[in-house]
Amino acid sequence: MIGAIVGDIAGSRFEWDNHRSKDFELLSKNCFFTDDSVMSLAVCDALLHCSPDYSDLGRAAVESMQRIGRPYPSCGYGGSFGMWMYSDNPKPYNSYGNGAAMRVSGCGYAANSLEEAILLSKYVTEVTHNHPEGIKGAEATATAVYLSRTGTTLPEIRDHIVKRYYPIDFTLDAIRDTYQFNETCQETVPQALEAFFESTSFEDAVRNAISIGGDSDTLAAITGAVAEAYYGVSGGIREQALAFLDAGLVKILLEFESKYPPKIAVQ
Repeated sequence: MIGAIVGDIAGSRFEWDNHRSKDFELLSKNCFFTDDSVMSLAVCDALLHCSPDYSDLGRAAVESMQRIGRPYPSCGYGGSFGMWMYSDNPKPYNSYGNGAAMRVSGCGYAANSLEEAILLSKYVTEVTHNHPEGIKGAEATATAVYLSRTGTTLPEIRDHIVKRYYPIDFTLDAIRDTYQFNETCQETVPQALEAFFESTSFEDAVRNAISIGGDSDTLAAITGAVAEAYYGVSGGIREQALAFLDAGLVKILLEFESKYPPKIAVQ
């Protein structure tokens, strides 16, 4: 879970001022957490407090996202999601925005099988992003997290994603100069996953994601979620990132990690 948060915070200062290079201070004083971190933690809260069989996870996701998200009106919610957040009768709105993918990493940790990871991602996604591309983006991300967490090799994960979800027929170098800001799953999730596929470490993966520009915080949150599950996050980076969160958000993270322990990178 901390991987998504690190990616979000690291990418935050570059969302509207893209940095097309891997050379930058990872977590500077100008960074901040955004809706990507808030909603990722809200999904974790829902996973912790729904019924053991997850039969009410959708209801729990709505409750957790609104309760946890409403105190942060300026954290970067998109227009439609912002209206959903403050609605007294929230309904899905056929979105395929990349918000579907940035918040689901907890599903990859809570799941006991690939099939369950897919199901959990659907439950927490369809309450807002019920367009097939939105559900697909969330599923691909949760799948990559689950496979990374359970010992699948990087080439095997890439093969699975390419065969089942996205062709990914590009390299980061090929798109770095031309990739533009895009808030759809179909133009964010493949790029975020390729940043992981071309990586050599957790930090390298996050730097890869930010280096192509675009929606930097969300790209790096998705990449960071998968990269943490595969490589782990070093204690130093973790502590730096935690310092950006308030006490309420840290509490949710630690509660989730107490049940689903994070992977610590070997120094």
